[in-house]
Amino acid sequence: MEDRDPATAGLDFPRALPNAILAATDYWSLVDRRDFLTTASLAMTGWTTPVRRWLTTSADPHAAHVGSRRHVGAADVAELLTAAEDARRWDSQYGGGNWRSSGVLACLRERATPLLHGRYNDHTGRQLFAATAQLSRLAGWTAFDAGQHAAAQRHYSQALRLARAAGDVPFGGYVLVCAALQASLRGFHDDAIDMCHGAYERARHTATPRVLAFYRLIEARVHARAGDAPAAGRALAASDTLLNQAANHHGDDPTWIDFYTHARLAADAVEIHRDLGLPTPALQWNTEAAMPTDTFARSYGLRLVVLASTRLLGQHPDLHAALTQGNQAVDVLAHVASTRATDYANDLLHRLWPWKPEPGVADLAHRIRTELTAA
Repeated sequence: MEDRDPATAGLDFPRALPNAILAATDYWSLVDRRDFLTTASLAMTGWTTPVRRWLTTSADPHAAHVGSRRHVGAADVAELLTAAEDARRWDSQYGGGNWRSSGVLACLRERATPLLHGRYNDHTGRQLFAATAQLSRLAGWTAFDAGQHAAAQRHYSQALRLARAAGDVPFGGYVLVCAALQASLRGFHDDAIDMCHGAYERARHTATPRVLAFYRLIEARVHARAGDAPAAGRALAASDTLLNQAANHHGDDPTWIDFYTHARLAADAVEIHRDLGLPTPALQWNTEAAMPTDTFARSYGLRLVVLASTRLLGQHPDLHAALTQGNQAVDVLAHVASTRATDYANDLLHRLWPWKPEPGVADLAHRIRTELTAA
């Protein structure tokens, strides 16, 4: 393992389940090494095999494992699921670079790894793989938020493989659209759109409307980043329609999608219309985007940044409103460790360049440089 090439480690998507377990656990032990994080980068070619194999094979035929003397039971799976729920809350509130979020990788190495190498029957195995897939996706999401894009890609790849082992197609699609968002924010819009389409088509007959709605939301965000307003509008409308249908399927939804409400759709719609240069609908959507500001501190702070930049669009930019909301964003994001949030704030400063001589712009720039904590 010490001789493993950092360029390929973690990108494995083995066909055989025992090999998949080894690939995941080997990667979790390797990823904490600084040389790996600094020598590897996001490479869309690394998604070719994982996506192709996930799209063509829904689940491994057997999930039982005869390994160490460690017998795995329901209590072990429940512990991992609790850890995943805790990590979701920590990430939303404190950011992917916070020490609480970094505990996800420790859980994968120290708790999930010996369980995966233990003894379990098919039923418990499916549950175990589902729980570890959730943890691995969270490791990917927090790494993405912390600016560690190579590590994030590899965590997502392992999460996708574990979701296949669990036979959980909807969650696999969720992993794929999370990866698509990362790809789009790094400029790979066409690849991201293909990933969103693949997730939707693969899971359209098994996922609940709320899950499918989230797939279409991410597709809308990618189209907006690519500047395709008609496609973004269609995807956003489809997400809204599916979310309305979800009211009749609430009891069927997996817990990992419970965050996706109309308020979350509205919050993302603000950014979608900002990216398309449409300030009026962006501000209209914002009136429906209220979410708990403590539980979803990062999302709230990011929306304030997006709103600030939205105020600068159009024929009559409102510098005062932009600076007010920019400072409010810093107030929130100063308590969040997120490279992504810092990137958003720096993008706002770039948009404020025409007003650079204004004292308020210099003050906001100073606050962003000194108060925001990148991961």
